[in-house]
Amino acid sequence: MTIDFTLIPEEHILHFKDGLGTTITRNFTDGTNKIMQGRLNPGCSIGLHRHEQNSETILILSGHARCLYDDREELLSAGQCHYCPQGHKHSLINASPTEPLTYFAIVAEHH
Repeated sequence: MTIDFTLIPEEHILHFKDGLGTTITRNFTDGTNKIMQGRLNPGCSIGLHRHEQNSETILILSGHARCLYDDREELLSAGQCHYCPQGHKHSLINASPTEPLTYFAIVAEHH
């Protein structure tokens, strides 16, 4: 199955998960799992949140990110991946003052 993100309208979500600024995303869902292509401009973040019923994998496509993961901080750049297992918490922050952060994320539901 091919998912063409260019055919999916962008969503602009202000303060996503109580983060800063706007999260720009294109989302595909099959009713159970969610696949996203996203962008955080400088100064923007996805707020700290816990994955109770699912897990999330985030691949950094371009830019630099800070992830707060449980009680740690991780620095990521293009080609690196962050994984947040079920029961853990994380956030995603654009770590660049001038460049957008682009990423691909999969949220897999656990039944």
